[in-house]
Amino acid sequence: MTARPEIDVIPFSTAVTLPGLFALRVQRSPDEPAYRQFDPVKAEWQRYTWRETGARVAEWKRALDREHLDQGDRVAVLLRNSVEWVCFDQAALALGLVLVPLYLSDTADNIAYILEDSGARLLLIGTQGRWKTLAPHCANRTRVEKVLCLQRPNGDAAAGSSDEIALEGVDDWLERAGGRTDNITDAQPVDQAAVDKFKSTDPNQLATLVYTSGTTGRSKGVMLSHRNILWNTEAILTAVSGYRSDVYLSLLPLSHMLERTAGYYLPMMAGSSVAYARSLKDLREDLNTIRPRLLIGVPQVFEGMRAKARQQVSEKGKFASLLFDWTLEIGWQRFMATQHRPQQETAAAWWHGLAWPLLRRLVADKILETLGGRLRIAVTGGGPLSGEAARYFLALGLPLVQGYGLTEAAPVLTVNRLDDNIPESAGLPLPGVEVRLGEDDELLARSPGVMLGYWNRPEDTSLRIDPDGWLHTGDQARIAGGHVFICGRIKEILVTSSGEKVPPADLEMAILQDALIAQAMVIGEGRPHLSAILVLNPGEWEKLAVSLGLQPGEAASLASSAVKNQVVNRIKAAVRGFPKYARVRSVHLTLEPWTVENGLLTPTLKLKRLEINKRYADEITRLYGEQPAQ
Repeated sequence: MTARPEIDVIPFSTAVTLPGLFALRVQRSPDEPAYRQFDPVKAEWQRYTWRETGARVAEWKRALDREHLDQGDRVAVLLRNSVEWVCFDQAALALGLVLVPLYLSDTADNIAYILEDSGARLLLIGTQGRWKTLAPHCANRTRVEKVLCLQRPNGDAAAGSSDEIALEGVDDWLERAGGRTDNITDAQPVDQAAVDKFKSTDPNQLATLVYTSGTTGRSKGVMLSHRNILWNTEAILTAVSGYRSDVYLSLLPLSHMLERTAGYYLPMMAGSSVAYARSLKDLREDLNTIRPRLLIGVPQVFEGMRAKARQQVSEKGKFASLLFDWTLEIGWQRFMATQHRPQQETAAAWWHGLAWPLLRRLVADKILETLGGRLRIAVTGGGPLSGEAARYFLALGLPLVQGYGLTEAAPVLTVNRLDDNIPESAGLPLPGVEVRLGEDDELLARSPGVMLGYWNRPEDTSLRIDPDGWLHTGDQARIAGGHVFICGRIKEILVTSSGEKVPPADLEMAILQDALIAQAMVIGEGRPHLSAILVLNPGEWEKLAVSLGLQPGEAASLASSAVKNQVVNRIKAAVRGFPKYARVRSVHLTLEPWTVENGLLTPTLKLKRLEINKRYADEITRLYGEQPAQ
């Protein structure tokens, strides 16, 4: 008989604050595993218990306390996910400071803007090269007085800094404050006095400023309190269970609120451990090494896994593809049976029961082994996952649930449940979350997780949160059977010249199911029909060009009418379920990807529609038979 996993959740009412949660976890589970991260110097994974992590946090807190920062001062972090990120966060929170997380993928100019807007006085970075790039943008612009660097700075790095900003290596900084604990494994766990101190702290205090992506302008600082985050963390655990034995593989950046709440504070609340993935390119190896029980990812992660698996199967020939398709068909029906919803096909169910054990062994288990082989649950959020991708994983037997939220809600509002999982939906509201539809079917939400407001932007706050406390999400939705279905951004709804309203995100998701298309943006506001700007997958483009007798490396090939006609026909097949007025009639094709670096994606990989429109203004004009402005 299999032993039931141990539940050891620290409730919000007991933790009170985020450093209180950490102190209690160290006290409760001192010798249990807490974190794992790869040491590139030693070329091995390092393990840390809660006791060891607590001792390191105490070192960081002692050093940070010597900076004579005032309670409520902002400190910023620009690091990869790591134990050092955790130490800095917990030390700052314990001293009443406000953490400002920054995206590694963000531009230097936007990072400097956030440092300026938040008034951050201290910055933690990973490498001296990063500071050398950032320093010119910060000079005479921010309040940053000191930059701490994990990499010990040399003379060149110091020379690249601003005269007003001190640059110091973390090792030296910690040493000046009293040095490292000699035998950290014998360090004492946090005592009761420390726990009591955090219990007496006001949970409504500002804990962090998290800056939004800025798809339509400059980023805004979302003010989240200890209560906002802890309440949301506990609410998630009522919908998605957490155990001491769980191991998380941390993949999304901790600057993303989904990862911070669900992949950092939630494991801490449940007593689980976290391993920090090295990079996307190392993901497969990390999955096999860590063998996680839980994985949280944005849709691009799961879409990429599915595309890779399909490609590998197609390369094995027709028989392998046939087995693969049978596995997905039968697996999907088996999933539907667990949901107590009518199945579309039941005539062949008698032989499905006989075929599934073989197909599972030959196909499904082998694919799931590439994910570590013991995933208990996978969670996707931060954007909509296509129904095809969700059905793929569920058919293989991976419990995958989709959720929905936004930074302003700390961040999760809804999530599917394992026994009530509609992949096309964003799930059911968390306990304590109220949802309703407002004007234009805008989704409104109210909960203790809703932000305190936007930093220094009372007007924007009043536009986002109404007097009754309802958060206006900006997303158009429908609610059916308690499930929330997101239909698109209200501001991104395209209205054609004939008055038809089209949600471009839904169309783009359907178009991206074609392996030829890597990125897509649908346009047509005020126009007679829809068009699209498409970034092609280089490998698939080469196959298409050769099949049409064209040279893939020639720019003229992309503009060929034969290519465009074929692409339009492929899009037509992809969106056949949409109304006729939502058909794409013309396209502009490019091989240049949209990235954060070229200003066309946000750090959370959302399209900067205004910037893309500007970049392709002439091409868009030509799509509608007009002459570009001279």
